[in-house]
Amino acid sequence: MADYPRWAEPMREEIRDNAMKVAAEAGVQIEFIRRLKAFRKEDRVKRVLEERGDAPGLVHIFSAMESCTSFRHWRDPKSGTTTLRPTSGKCLHYYFYFIDERFRLCYVRVPTWAPFRLQVYFNGHNWLARRLQDAGIGCQLADNAFLAIDDFEQAQALARDFDVRVLHRRLDALARRFCPAVRHFPSGHHWSIMQAEYATDILFHRQDRFQPLYDAMTRTAVHSVKADQVATFLGRKLTKAYAGEAGNDFSTRIHGTRIRHHMGPASIKLYDKFGIVARVECTTNDASFFKLHRDVKQRDGTSTFKLAPLRKSIYSLRDLATCMINANRRCLAFLAAIDNPVTSWKDIDRIGRPARDNKRSLRGFNLMTDSDLKLFLVLARPEWTISGLRAANLRQHLPHCSAAQISRLLKRLRAHGLIKKVGRTYKYYLTKLGQRAIVAVLHLRENILLKALAPVTP
Repeated sequence: MADYPRWAEPMREEIRDNAMKVAAEAGVQIEFIRRLKAFRKEDRVKRVLEERGDAPGLVHIFSAMESCTSFRHWRDPKSGTTTLRPTSGKCLHYYFYFIDERFRLCYVRVPTWAPFRLQVYFNGHNWLARRLQDAGIGCQLADNAFLAIDDFEQAQALARDFDVRVLHRRLDALARRFCPAVRHFPSGHHWSIMQAEYATDILFHRQDRFQPLYDAMTRTAVHSVKADQVATFLGRKLTKAYAGEAGNDFSTRIHGTRIRHHMGPASIKLYDKFGIVARVECTTNDASFFKLHRDVKQRDGTSTFKLAPLRKSIYSLRDLATCMINANRRCLAFLAAIDNPVTSWKDIDRIGRPARDNKRSLRGFNLMTDSDLKLFLVLARPEWTISGLRAANLRQHLPHCSAAQISRLLKRLRAHGLIKKVGRTYKYYLTKLGQRAIVAVLHLRENILLKALAPVTP
């Protein structure tokens, strides 16, 4: 174990010689990056592609000194045994950018020091564009967004037909080509998910209709979405035991604005592409953040079907995609309740009027009163979207109300069309009118009431 550096050095030289050989065969120069923070590899590759075209083959090679994982020799002073402990260091890395026939523009990041942790990147939009081309379906791809597709249903079917086994074979081939040191490891290598993104795009035909709606969504979401909603979007429940960070941030980019809701290593972003595409994108740096019911092997060899974190293997991509799709849909369901502001105020006026139930008049809701405002803030809690609302839940969050008062509140909410009861249960869910009213209440509270009541500093 003390000879670890001596064991790793020949493989380092093997990777360097291979990089120079690959560059010579493709007729490209290896470009060394001295200042990584001031250099964008994507911009340089874009300029190269403008000159060479998008034909399959090697595009460019970068090299840079970056941090890497490694091991160090360690001796236990008590037992006298020696072992290897993980550590970090710096070594030369190669970035091989190339056009793949199936996955289009990709890169492989190869460190020159053991354990040779490879990193491969590709964009699923480019892969789908090639599948559409092979199927004879016309499309218009700009950057990483489709602005037009002749057959959306067929395109979605092709996207769901992604074969991880094909990806696995291609990754193995790339490892053998760009990192010849892998041949010294007969046990092979394990491919895991380092970072993943799943985007749900809503394409509008006219910018003049999309932009006002997008502005209303961003203004409301940045004020209304709290940590509880973020957890619900991502399929989690925020508890006191959670020690991570959760929240929102708003930023203005060159192409527009972006809202990011984050919880630990996962996030959901809302932004526009080219002023005509609304994109909801779920991202994660740790696939095990998401949980699903699966078979879990116990130490005694038995298997139990239970809720467990997602495996990081590439063969979990389909399950991870399902989790991310559901996260995007929950976020879109919330955004769908954000209607035209004029319509929202009409909804508030509607629920403020009396309603009738079996020839009995039930008074409306006055959002300027403390009791009705508290009720709507309780209704806005995200967990009711998944589990439904019960009378016991209202009593828990409105302790000043008696059981009889809770029953009358539920009757008033049903009479005004704000909630609906699930048959043969005691659960209630918000109607579309109720969802719109909740969003309008949150907008009223965050943008008008709180600002009006905030102290004025001289």
